[in-house]
Amino acid sequence: MRLTLPYDLRPDPGLPVPTYWDAHLDPAAGPQPPGGGPGLLAAAEGYWARRGLAADTGHVLAAPGAEPLLLALLAAVDGDPVLARPAAAWQAPVARLLGRRVHTVPTAAEGGGVPDPFALLETVRRARADGADPRLLLLSAVDDPSGTVTAPELLHETCEAAAEAGLLIVSDETYSDTLHHHHTVLLSPAEMLPDHTVVLTDLGATLVPASVPAALARFPGTGHGAAWRQRAVEVLAVLRAVLPGPAGAATAHVLTEPPEVTDRSAAANRLHARVAAAAYRAIVQAGAVCRPPKAGFQLYPMLGAPGMKAAVLEARLTAVLGRRVLGGQRFGDDPLEPRVRIDTGALNGGTETERRTALAAADPVAVPHVAAALAALGAAFTEPEGEAAGGGPADSPLRVRRG
Repeated sequence: MRLTLPYDLRPDPGLPVPTYWDAHLDPAAGPQPPGGGPGLLAAAEGYWARRGLAADTGHVLAAPGAEPLLLALLAAVDGDPVLARPAAAWQAPVARLLGRRVHTVPTAAEGGGVPDPFALLETVRRARADGADPRLLLLSAVDDPSGTVTAPELLHETCEAAAEAGLLIVSDETYSDTLHHHHTVLLSPAEMLPDHTVVLTDLGATLVPASVPAALARFPGTGHGAAWRQRAVEVLAVLRAVLPGPAGAATAHVLTEPPEVTDRSAAANRLHARVAAAAYRAIVQAGAVCRPPKAGFQLYPMLGAPGMKAAVLEARLTAVLGRRVLGGQRFGDDPLEPRVRIDTGALNGGTETERRTALAAADPVAVPHVAAALAALGAAFTEPEGEAAGGGPADSPLRVRRG
């Protein structure tokens, strides 16, 4: 496998490090055991229970990030994974490290990271007819790259299709706590197929600083769920993939979600919602096609620029904006379509002071450095006539074709 991907494929939430995090780092704590120690797992049990997913400590585990956790989950089961298209850019490379064949299924036009159920069944049928062995469906009802949410009806139909095809489910719910509006209805596959679903979440999107690798998994409360967990713990042990002691202590604290943590989470979601909505307006007004974000801190626009490939658009916007922008080819989409993920967390500021100011502001969009970043984003999608097809310099802004 050629390792040509950027190091960090995740969107940055653009938040300052919370004061309570440093206060609960325990420098005297030793490393967590593989899968997490009793205190951390008890806190994780409560975390899932508050989300309506009861679990005991024998069916949860912790790992230093979602990548080693997914690697352990895949190594603990036989067969190939099936992914949505587009899907989070880090997922397929993890599967390929194990030599697994990755099968992809398109998502619905309205968004969300859940495959179309009929296309899922057909993809599995064809794969098995070709001698492949798809066994596991990796999905996310709240999507990276688009920040959209899967409708409950579609999620239910896809879960039924997965059951019919005999697929286990890994539900990546990293962004499920980042909904922009309370009226958005979000369900978990674990509510529909509790005996066949593992839930995964990377805490760097919400409860812990983005620079701290910490992730959780919740397994079915069955014999095969316990066996799957045990095999995953064994893989983590072989890799020595354990949480450092100080970070483990702070993670256990935030998982109990005291008022200081829930207040901070609510403020972060308000910031994400307002900045993402403003970024969406700026991009659409520039002529791009984009689904409105409903969660997270990312957008996934497509330009109407004829002849513009995703990799070219990625390079140009990265140069113009001065920060990495990932093209749609990173997420499994057609490299000939000019799609990119825009990480709205970068608009909150580049320093801890700027990010704290944005987080505390009643109207973050009016904060001068945020307003300037939004203006720069809109300007990046406008370029002199005739350069959109690839004739202009690499650092030119971009003009999209309207209509």
